[in-house]
Amino acid sequence: MALIAVANPKGGVGKSTLATHIAGYYASRGHAVALGDVDGQQSARWWLGQRPAAARRIQLWEASPDWIGRPPREATHAVLDTPAGLQGWRLKDVLRKADRIVVPLQASVFDIFATRQFLDDLHELRLDKPTQIGIVGMRVDARTIAADKLQEFVAGLGFPVLGFLRDTQNYVHLAAHGLTLFDLAPARVPRDLEQWQPLCKWLDAV
Repeated sequence: MALIAVANPKGGVGKSTLATHIAGYYASRGHAVALGDVDGQQSARWWLGQRPAAARRIQLWEASPDWIGRPPREATHAVLDTPAGLQGWRLKDVLRKADRIVVPLQASVFDIFATRQFLDDLHELRLDKPTQIGIVGMRVDARTIAADKLQEFVAGLGFPVLGFLRDTQNYVHLAAHGLTLFDLAPARVPRDLEQWQPLCKWLDAV
C-alpha cells in the first residue's frame, strides 16, 4: 500500500485541498483509495460527505489524532490529512507510516518562517530518505519573486519543490461538491492539470 501524508504545522495553507486532490488523482487512476482526516476541522471528511455517488469512490479511513491506525484493508492507496501543530510523537508516528510526505507551503515570509522548524525536523528525522518529502507551493505564481524566494528557501534542505498551484476559484467550487480537478474533463481545467503533472509523476513513483 502507498500512504501519502499531507503535513504542515501551520493552519490554512491548503492541506485539505492537497489531500483531497491527491486522493482524487489516485482514484482517477483506478486505484482503491482511502482518505483519512486527523485535522481538528475535519475538512477532508466533510468533503467526502459531499462527494457524489457517481464520482469515483474514495473510502473514508477512520482515524484520529491519537490513533491513526491502519487504512482499510482493501485500499491500495491511502492519503492522510494531518492537523496543524503536528509535532512530537504524533509527527514521528506519521513519518513511520507514510511512504511520502507532501508539505504545502505558501510563498510568504510569514508562512516560511512558521514552517521552518517543521521542515528542519523533517530533515533530521528523514535524513536517510529526504527525497520522500516534497514541497508544493500553494496559491502562488511560479513566475513571481515569491516563487523564487520559496525555491531559494527549500534549496538548502534537500527537498524537491514539486510544483506551484495557482490561486483559482476552481478549487473552491470543486471542494463544495466533493470533487477534484481529476473528476472533470481535462479540457475544462487544462492549466490546473498541467500544474499538477510534476506532483503526479512524483506520486506515481511510490
